[in-house]
Amino acid sequence: MDEPRPHAGRRFRHPRVAGHRVRGDRPVTVATLLKPTHAVEGQFAAYNAQDLAAFCSFYGDDAVLGGFNDEPHTRGLAAIRARHEALFAEFPQNKAVLLHRLVVGNTVIDHERVFRSPDAEPFEVAAIYTLAGGKIARVDFVK
Repeated sequence: MDEPRPHAGRRFRHPRVAGHRVRGDRPVTVATLLKPTHAVEGQFAAYNAQDLAAFCSFYGDDAVLGGFNDEPHTRGLAAIRARHEALFAEFPQNKAVLLHRLVVGNTVIDHERVFRSPDAEPFEVAAIYTLAGGKIARVDFVK
């Protein structure tokens, strides 16, 4: 019987990479197997479900949010968590609808229509996501 490889004992628990452990003789990281849109799709679904823990899991620890061509207004995962916790509390029926998505390398641009409540006037926004290591590193908003 062959000796097991030292890194072959653990499997990734993500549904898209279940069963993948190694590529050749090297361990495989989840980030190398996921499409750049994975993190954006996941945070979008978590945003609409107002699942704060799931939403934050798609952001890097040092992620930043800001207006397009402006300085970031929110720095770090703790600040992103606090911002969205307040947003979800203020607008419990908040939802976004994806109108269009463009992917260029590790940048994903979403055109969204946001509804704060069923009877509120919706607004449109472009969210420009920059990814690093499979996580969202920066989001720039154009309103």
